[in-house]
Amino acid sequence: MTTAPALASFRRIVVKVGSSLLVDQAKGELKAAWLEALADDLADLHARGADVLVVSSGSIALGRTVLGMPRGALRLEDSQAAAAVGQIALAGAWARALGARGMTAGQILVTLHDTEERQRYLNARETLGRLLDMRAVPVINENDTVATTEIRYGDNDRLAARVATMASADLLVLLSDVDGLYTAPPHLDPAAQLIPVVPRISFEIERMAGGAASELSRGGMRTKIEAAKIAITGGAHMIIADGRVDHPIRRVADGGNCTWFLTPSTPLSARKKWLAGSLEPRGALHVDAGAARALFSGKSLLPAGVTRVEGSFERGDCVVLRDPTGAEIGRGLIAYDSGDAGQIIGRNSRDIEGILGVPGVAEMMHRDDMALSGE
Repeated sequence: MTTAPALASFRRIVVKVGSSLLVDQAKGELKAAWLEALADDLADLHARGADVLVVSSGSIALGRTVLGMPRGALRLEDSQAAAAVGQIALAGAWARALGARGMTAGQILVTLHDTEERQRYLNARETLGRLLDMRAVPVINENDTVATTEIRYGDNDRLAARVATMASADLLVLLSDVDGLYTAPPHLDPAAQLIPVVPRISFEIERMAGGAASELSRGGMRTKIEAAKIAITGGAHMIIADGRVDHPIRRVADGGNCTWFLTPSTPLSARKKWLAGSLEPRGALHVDAGAARALFSGKSLLPAGVTRVEGSFERGDCVVLRDPTGAEIGRGLIAYDSGDAGQIIGRNSRDIEGILGVPGVAEMMHRDDMALSGE
């Protein structure tokens, strides 16, 4: 029987919090005591050295109360207005709760395009990485103030999974109003049993969550299975756990009921597989022998080691890396467009600002954004 890993073994954890957990739907008020208890859990993770990210809903629910909007469904423009007000309240609540425990919160608002368009993806990934380097806790929410019906996720489960992949997290925790995946809906079938570990998302697992032809396929457990697919593909394990209790993460660590979805890969190996086989190259960088050796020793690619730029590409595009013989030695995401890249090749990274007129990153391609032959 497959066993679940220990929560203490993970180094970068994304925790998703839904509106119903964070906001009292009847009163439209923040559940302050619950948030304080969760913040204690996050502080425990942070104190042992883990990177912590939060994907939090709740801006519309809070904002509609502040604006005095009636209960019930809102028009899109009213939801956007509520979000504009509620995002301030939500960010303030997280900043206070985390700050009281010695953690700095950083707010990030994203849309679907930010996780799918490569330049925006790189920008968001770099921001997340920098915040985590400084031991801050990014608090992420969908940017409901500019979202439309065409681009909205409609749920933050899949958004959280995209964030986990973007941040190279190794664990995603979905706090929910259920304590895991059951063999049948437990409120309908008293004999339903909790599934503690899912080694692989099979057809049978999808059927339990509500197949594509099922009424259950809209939202609920179905979206959590879709989130699990995204997380697993990105190299992250995922947990569905009961968020209605105080200290929900501590409860998981202590062996409380939950469902683990396991991945066979790591964030790094999954990312390199994606880089190597899923993107169409837009150009090439030719590197000298010294740079080629440095890359295979684990270094990033600096402008000084590049001898020629080939093709027309934008920042964030996939480009091929070629050695002095012209052979492909890898590929990855380029940090400069082809015009700027052509100006700085062969030069020291310290010269980039003087050449381009603006500060730039030292690496033309970061080691985390490349997959070399044989990896």
